[in-house]
Amino acid sequence: VPADAGLLSALGLGHAVIERFSERQILQRLDRLPDLPNLVAEMEQAAVSLMRAEGVPLEEIVIRRRIANLRFVGQDFSLDVDFGPEAVTPEALLKRFEKRYRLVYGHWPKDRAVEVESLRVIASSLPKKFTRPRRAPSPFSPEPRRHQTAYFGGQWREVPVFDRFSLQPGAEIRGPALIFEKHSACVVERGWQAQVDPAGALVLRAVEAGSPKTKQQPEAVRLELFTNRFESVAREMGAMLQRTAISTNVKERLDFSCALLDADGYLVVNAPHIPVHLGAIGLCVRRVKEALALEPGDVVITNHPGYGGSHLPDITLITPVFSPGGNLLGFVANRAHHAELGGEQPGSMPALARSLAQEGVVIPPTYLVRRGRARWRAVRKILVDAPFPSRAVEENLADIRAALAANRRGEQILRKMARDYGEETIRHYQEALKQKAERKIREAFRNLPDGVYEAEERLDDGSPLRVRLKIEGDRAEIDFSGTAPVHPGNLNATPAIVRSVIVYVLRLLVNEPLPLNEGLMRAVEVKIPPGLLNPDFPADPWKAPAVVGGNVETSQRLVDTLLKPLELVACSQGTMNNTVWGTAEYSYYETVCGGCGAGPNFDGASAVHSHMTNTRITDPEIIEYRYPVRVERFAIRRGSGGKGAHRGGDGVVREITFLQPMSLSVLTQHRKVRPYGLRGGEPGAPGRQRIVRASGEEIDLGPVDGIQVQAGDRFILETPGGGGFGKAESSREQERQGSP
Repeated sequence: VPADAGLLSALGLGHAVIERFSERQILQRLDRLPDLPNLVAEMEQAAVSLMRAEGVPLEEIVIRRRIANLRFVGQDFSLDVDFGPEAVTPEALLKRFEKRYRLVYGHWPKDRAVEVESLRVIASSLPKKFTRPRRAPSPFSPEPRRHQTAYFGGQWREVPVFDRFSLQPGAEIRGPALIFEKHSACVVERGWQAQVDPAGALVLRAVEAGSPKTKQQPEAVRLELFTNRFESVAREMGAMLQRTAISTNVKERLDFSCALLDADGYLVVNAPHIPVHLGAIGLCVRRVKEALALEPGDVVITNHPGYGGSHLPDITLITPVFSPGGNLLGFVANRAHHAELGGEQPGSMPALARSLAQEGVVIPPTYLVRRGRARWRAVRKILVDAPFPSRAVEENLADIRAALAANRRGEQILRKMARDYGEETIRHYQEALKQKAERKIREAFRNLPDGVYEAEERLDDGSPLRVRLKIEGDRAEIDFSGTAPVHPGNLNATPAIVRSVIVYVLRLLVNEPLPLNEGLMRAVEVKIPPGLLNPDFPADPWKAPAVVGGNVETSQRLVDTLLKPLELVACSQGTMNNTVWGTAEYSYYETVCGGCGAGPNFDGASAVHSHMTNTRITDPEIIEYRYPVRVERFAIRRGSGGKGAHRGGDGVVREITFLQPMSLSVLTQHRKVRPYGLRGGEPGAPGRQRIVRASGEEIDLGPVDGIQVQAGDRFILETPGGGGFGKAESSREQERQGSP
């Protein structure tokens, strides 16, 4: 700690060099920059000129760094690659980029074009020489100026106080102590020692095993620390996936989820990603474990709903993580939505599909990497040999590589944690976190009156969703008997999706900070009879039911059904308002926000996603740049929330004009059935969607529908509002509505 360290870093500023930058945006492919050496030379001259303008002599100017910001074409995140004067060629830069990319992301995608986002050259003055006395003086104990009361080690005590500038080199001060100077103070904790070095700086060292640095934390504190460490695994995975992905759906809309699971395949923690993904990943890992032997160096890929998948566009990658000693520590997994994966219509969400084969490429549990050897040819073959193959194989493979990089990142972090803290410690806190979730949900059940809570909701086509929730003490039974049989269309869900819904609702009951994990399910027995929520999946995808709407729409309506008897909140929009449009050359998918239900002491939020999804909307500039459409309007649908003592949130209106012919599909709910209110609150307004032809003709679209659009046609989507809560007093409601 140098003198006056808190005063504008005075010592560092006094010895800092002068720097000036020359930077240019390039945005060209690396292999199309043959004049790169001359370009860099021009930038070096520009940086030197800026230094000369500051009065720095030419002989004291050096080019300190040359930096190329490189990325693969289609990526939004670049890597800084330093290069010297000997490497100012596209070939040399490519080699350096490959080395850096492998170091950061753990793999190298072959046959991908590399783009130069920008170049930067940094010129600087020569560093000033900073000499420090080399001879260390003999240590001694100085006399304090005074003593004062201070709080150390959990109690108030008298501690010595020293004047910083009266201390001579060699002075040693044992904590607890205070060292004051004009603009700052240095606190020497118990078990630490401060020594004045020959240059007058304070050097602090821990000198006792019982110092705060090494003191054992209470178990609750350690659990919180390991919770954060486990969550960091999933967060780092998500950041890696976003940075390396190519598709708009992943890198812009963030339609993906990452999770850490224990050695038995049960969810431990998640990043704050998509709820409908996260509760299902554990079941997927366990089903895959049963189907395939998993060894060090393996990575499995699947999207099969019969193995814990959701719908086909959601591709899951699973990596077992082994300790340096070869013991299984757990699994890292991610699930990402691919906007194109085959099927009868572009976007892989055909509204009128009646079988799994019609919805796209089916990937049973398959080794993507086996004992360290990647099997890209096998995966490519699956993508192109399906009855309705993918229309964007290269984009699929690019995003799968990004997902693989994310899993490798998670694997690296978990293995490092095992080295730092020990395998048993990792397993102990994985289990402790699930036990904490179990304790919390049992407490929540005990706070509910024992009894049976029942509810029924209906999909827009009349299919019933029924739930019977039985609470006995600190346990619950959830029975979905009476729900519709297998759906003839695409609204079939799976046990994995149902599990996601249950885990989410249980997490709401706990109502305090807690990572979503499967410890919540230990106090719950679930009964899902065969039918819409538990269909059979024969090996032949032509005989298997369609599921694309079950993941996105039935899941939302099932949350509505479970929340209804508990009266936690009125019905939210109950849909993801799925919109897919495109051609054989491109496709785009988005979910659109709406109104949230009100609660006993709050209004519903307007224009946000709710419950099973929380994806972003793509910026209009990006949509219009990448696709032949124009975003005309995106606004709050005022007055669509249900009235009540607390109002439901409003939905939105979204209007898009198509500039080319293409297909359009919508998968929605609450177009006929209004989102319910509670305790006298009114229901929210239902949603609506229609096409306005360039000729002026209007065509209403059904809840699950598809149509061919032409250039100049407009698509107008109105999303549902949330239900109100409690009977409104007329005067107060008029005031809230802004009525006269």
